[in-house]
Amino acid sequence: MTLVQMRPCSVGPAPAALVDPGDPSGPRVRDDMTVEVALAVMASARVGCLLVCDEDDQHTDSVTEAQLAVVRDGSAYTDRVRVRDVLDLRRTPGALALSC
Repeated sequence: MTLVQMRPCSVGPAPAALVDPGDPSGPRVRDDMTVEVALAVMASARVGCLLVCDEDDQHTDSVTEAQLAVVRDGSAYTDRVRVRDVLDLRRTPGALALSC
């Protein structure tokens, strides 16, 4: 009998897919959600972009994981930073040049 040496294979997470802003079935968040919660939603949905909706659940914008990560990793970050703050930064010329 021949012994077979087995080694565990490394299986990484599935690649993050981008959400199509025209597809209403993608993950949606409100702009008052915190950055940490939005990042957790992205991780669990395995997407790289979230649709941002208003109080009436109407799509108003989108935000990427990269945009949220830049803000989260910044020196001014606190756990009170909201998705709307990231959107405001993105609208400021030169602040964040990323989009879905």
